[in-house]
Amino acid sequence: MELPPLAGKVAALSLSALPLSYGLSHVSALSHPLWVALLSGLILGLLFVSIYSLSRGEISYDPLYAVFAVFAFASVVDLVIALQEDGYVEGFAEFYTREGEPYLRTAHGIFICYWDGTVHYLLYLAMAGAIRRRKQYRNLGLYWLGSFAMSTLVFLPGNILGKYSSEIRPTFFLAIPYMLVPCWAGLRIFNQSREPSYCPPNMVQEEQRKGLLQRPVDLALVIYLTLAAFFTLFRGLVVLDCPTDTCFVYIYQYEPYLRDPVAYPKVQMLMYLFYALPFYGLATYALLVPGCSWLPDWTLVFAGAIGQAQFSHMGASSHLRTPFTYRVPEEAWACVFLSNLLYAIGPHLLASRCLLWPAFFLQLPPAPPASKKQQ
Repeated sequence: MELPPLAGKVAALSLSALPLSYGLSHVSALSHPLWVALLSGLILGLLFVSIYSLSRGEISYDPLYAVFAVFAFASVVDLVIALQEDGYVEGFAEFYTREGEPYLRTAHGIFICYWDGTVHYLLYLAMAGAIRRRKQYRNLGLYWLGSFAMSTLVFLPGNILGKYSSEIRPTFFLAIPYMLVPCWAGLRIFNQSREPSYCPPNMVQEEQRKGLLQRPVDLALVIYLTLAAFFTLFRGLVVLDCPTDTCFVYIYQYEPYLRDPVAYPKVQMLMYLFYALPFYGLATYALLVPGCSWLPDWTLVFAGAIGQAQFSHMGASSHLRTPFTYRVPEEAWACVFLSNLLYAIGPHLLASRCLLWPAFFLQLPPAPPASKKQQ
């Protein structure tokens, strides 16, 4: 019986990672980092050839089908790594975490593997299924793009700057195509046509004439964005060693994980400071001034980035792999968890508002020129 489009060839090829990773973990020759890097590159190359030979129709329609298929395979491997590091399975991909990327054994590494093996994996299946059915997947692709970019931009610098910088192995250089390919994929996704919005001009004009006080949802979002901007600025100052008493109390009594020598939380807060903080300002502007048609797309990218980042940050700050002195204190856990949860949910609510009621952000077509009166 034929598999449904969502779980067709991509799912079958990705699940082949399970027996492959189990078998390779029991090969004694894979005890040198260089061999692990060469074997990883060879497997990805053979996987691409297999996908191309089995799915030429889908690839000719959209080359991103091959990208999603290869990344889905990697997502299954990441999920196995996370389950193995937490003790749920044994004998899978041990050679890779030992000789390939030992920093995946950190709490942050485990949680990015969980996210990649679940959220990213489902997105890959959904987007590959959409290509198979010749459907649009632009919104899913934008969310994935933000999530993938945030994961990479925090994980790679954290590996170089943190305490695992001395354990960089040849497999680290496989991250070069892992970064370049999503850049190309992102350009293709942005160039796809948007889904049409059925808003007549009179509805758009009526919505854009309303002030902020007449739009209670937007008012609540502006308040949220303002508070989130202050929270972002505050945590950025904390990791930059701001000497004020408030920052000192916060980093020692609320989020000591921000001073963990693995460097991932520091890089994460700096990413928020330099990228999320300006976006909060731009999004606030777009909620005040009508016709900012760029906001719906970028809220999806931003929601994906913040969702991935907060999942990894919240999980790692309480995980057993994080030393006890850097975990969130038990007496402050509820406050820290709630604030971080709200920080993650807000961008998703903003994206939902932009997609469900886009009239305020649409640009009206220019009015036709008035005809000259006959002399």
